[in-house]
Amino acid sequence: MAGSLNKVMLIGNLGADPEVRSFQNGGRVCNLRLATSETWKDRNTGERQERTEWHNVAIFSDGLVNVAENYLRKGSKVYIEGKLQTRKWQDQSGQDRYSTEVVLRGYDGTLTMLDGAPGAGGGGGGRSGGGFGGGGGGGGGGYGDRG
Repeated sequence: MAGSLNKVMLIGNLGADPEVRSFQNGGRVCNLRLATSETWKDRNTGERQERTEWHNVAIFSDGLVNVAENYLRKGSKVYIEGKLQTRKWQDQSGQDRYSTEVVLRGYDGTLTMLDGAPGAGGGGGGRSGGGFGGGGGGGGGGYGDRG
């Protein structure tokens, strides 16, 4: 099918510190648990309602793994851009299971810190596509990665 697009953009807060794992081939992956919330006013009661959605994020871009590992912590506010992927795996009893996650890999991923690095003023960010981004106001520079 021509004209299809697989792109996910999320702004949310980390529910846990980043988890970085290494592979035997030297590659690394960083897993994030990202919470996004929406709020609305209940028509009947007038009370404020909130629903939180949890997203699994897997970062395979080495430069962005470094940024996440060194600068992100539980509660960090981030913007991420990646692709939705579903992978099949087997649990301990041999049953097939499926997990859907947002994947940042190579040039297809963006990670921007919206509340700045710990101990630093202003924001910072990363873009797998490379280069350093200019920042204005509270938003900041970027961390580039070419792979």
